[in-house]
Amino acid sequence: MTKVTTEWVTDIGLTPIAEQMTKIALFGTSADPPTAAHKAILRWLSDCYDWVAVWASDNPFKSHQTPLEHRTKMLRVLISEIETSRYNIGLHEELSSSRSLETVEKARKIWGERVELILVIGSDLVAQMPSWYQVEKLLSQVQLLVVVRPGYEINDAGLQALRKLGARVAIADFNTPAVSSTAYREYGDTNALTPPVEDYIHQEQLYACQNVAPSR
Repeated sequence: MTKVTTEWVTDIGLTPIAEQMTKIALFGTSADPPTAAHKAILRWLSDCYDWVAVWASDNPFKSHQTPLEHRTKMLRVLISEIETSRYNIGLHEELSSSRSLETVEKARKIWGERVELILVIGSDLVAQMPSWYQVEKLLSQVQLLVVVRPGYEINDAGLQALRKLGARVAIADFNTPAVSSTAYREYGDTNALTPPVEDYIHQEQLYACQNVAPSR
């Protein structure tokens, strides 16, 4: 089983929650559209955690071409493709919020206090995160797992800024495939997509590049 690099911050006196407690990975994404990289990340998270909660959300720092409803449906399609004997990946539309703190509060209502919540973010969000809504309160309630995205290397200054806010940070020991939603939206790169998601896009005619013939 692939392991998470557990270099948790110790200089602020925080340690991981007891090993026997349920670990839930919280994976929210703007997913416009969800890609083969999202699929690979979810498959990896499935191996590492007891449950993987997934949802589509609106990122207040981005503009989105596609309504949230369609992005949620595409995530459902993507999840259905993932083969895992653990069956521990679930779509949780009720967690969707533009504020991660609200998402975590909803998660606590669902799973209670005796679980360990791991908030999964891409490395592109490390520098942005200190400006998030009530970030210190958010970081006091979760552990943070950073997944490195190609082209967005993590720098020590960014991590240190989060640590000063109270973050307990781990870096995922995982190589993210070098594909992106942007590459599909802007250049029609169908290598970014899985076939079922590509089919859904053509069926619903969601993007300007959808009138390009499917790659199969």
